[in-house]
Amino acid sequence: MTRLKLNTVQQRLSAGAISRLQALPMAFVFAFFFILPLVLVVIVSFWDYNEYEMIPAFSGRGYTDTFEGCAAQLPELCTILKTYAKTVKLCAVTWALTLLIGFTVAYFLAFHVKSRMWQITLSLLCTIPFLTSNVIRMIAWIPMLGRNGLVNQGLQATGITHAPVEWLLFSEFSVVLALVHLFSFFMIVPIFNSMMRIERALIEAAYDSGATGWQTLRHVIIPLSKPGIVIGSIFVITIVMGDFITVGVMGGQQIASAGKIIEVRLNALQFPAAAANAVILLTVTLMIIAGLQRLVDIRKEL
Repeated sequence: MTRLKLNTVQQRLSAGAISRLQALPMAFVFAFFFILPLVLVVIVSFWDYNEYEMIPAFSGRGYTDTFEGCAAQLPELCTILKTYAKTVKLCAVTWALTLLIGFTVAYFLAFHVKSRMWQITLSLLCTIPFLTSNVIRMIAWIPMLGRNGLVNQGLQATGITHAPVEWLLFSEFSVVLALVHLFSFFMIVPIFNSMMRIERALIEAAYDSGATGWQTLRHVIIPLSKPGIVIGSIFVITIVMGDFITVGVMGGQQIASAGKIIEVRLNALQFPAAAANAVILLTVTLMIIAGLQRLVDIRKEL
């Protein structure tokens, strides 16, 4: 009996060692291409700098310059805090719209398309826009929303408006529209995957118990789709929070965001200040993600 237990323990240890060896290459790639650059960014964020060079000496100037004058303006927000608030606002609106679109599309594919072949086909159709560059898809909105674009021409031709609508382009509206267009797919796929794992017997049992369609949606489908909703939300939030190309192009370089701050600092060769803003942005994003992970344990779902 003792020898049998010893053999069992040895088998478990050998299996664990094999698993760790199998994960070692991926762990090395993760550490080299993610952890190490992140550590370097944090280190550089505490370096000093001047108009034309970085100085490898410990300094918190990158952070103090970022929030300079903010304490004196309280209770009003300073420019940097307003910029971060604007970024969070754009991210929240984009998240809400992508969640609505993603949940609706995923629900249709999972519960109204009965054929597995058609489910796969329609899911693949959602990937077609990714065959083109994000920049091309984003710029395609400009002739649609401009002063002489198709939307304004249609509005004036039908008599709805008598002059071009100015806020359709180079505004928060156009920025959110482009972001939703670009990143809704990242919400559709995780939610669709979660819905496909829902036992159809649970839905039938809910209907047999007298539940209405809305009650079934609220008490069965949405709770069981939480993993996909949270994963999709993490995708969208992490991408949108750091986006600066879409904000710059669709906002006409008139809308500030956290990503734009980092871009401006880099263009000015103020790398420690850019790194400091990147650390701040990462911290804010991780706080949002931590709040989402309180809703569901992502590690158990992956």
